[in-house]
Amino acid sequence: MGKVEGGMKCVKYLLFLFNFLFWLMGSFVLAVGLWLRFDPETVSLLNGDKAPDTYFIGVYILIGAGSLVMLVGFFGCCGAVRESQCLLASFFACLLIIFGAEVAAGVFGFLNKDKIIEDVQNFYATTYNENNNSTLVISYQKVLNCCGTLANNCSGQEPGTKDCETGVKDFFNSKLFIIGYVGIGIAGVMIIGMIFSMVLCCAVRNSREVI
Repeated sequence: MGKVEGGMKCVKYLLFLFNFLFWLMGSFVLAVGLWLRFDPETVSLLNGDKAPDTYFIGVYILIGAGSLVMLVGFFGCCGAVRESQCLLASFFACLLIIFGAEVAAGVFGFLNKDKIIEDVQNFYATTYNENNNSTLVISYQKVLNCCGTLANNCSGQEPGTKDCETGVKDFFNSKLFIIGYVGIGIAGVMIIGMIFSMVLCCAVRNSREVI
């Protein structure tokens, strides 16, 4: 079996290092996704029977992509060390799929930001108008440090206390920007990995043809 020589050995070790970092980034993405999904504050705001689930769609995409990144990073390391054309080609193909998933999560977070916030605001307003002393309403007021709605303020509300519709907007804006930036940022790094894997894969194939 032919082995890559010279400058291609440098590419080989760079690809191995990249894949190790790639695995670490996958762990980070998975951790962020799990935090966004199981964050007690977020769960407490979206645990009603009629609560909108649009927010969690982007989170699930992020969790799935992070898990795949960890798995693919491991196989990428093996492919680089063994100079396996099959593993490297599979790694490249998987990167394309994950790249699409990460971009989808990022774009989803940015494009659907206003709709997600509006759905949660409407959900809170409906719940508040039905029973402003319900457990869910109290949870919103406690987590967001707010009270009432734009159209129906709380009686005896302290000066400077924001309404909960504004609180919902501020809270989910910060969460959705995390989804967007993490998704698109990791997708950009993947482009480097695809270039490295393609170069090394071609080098392995050429070395075998020479042999």
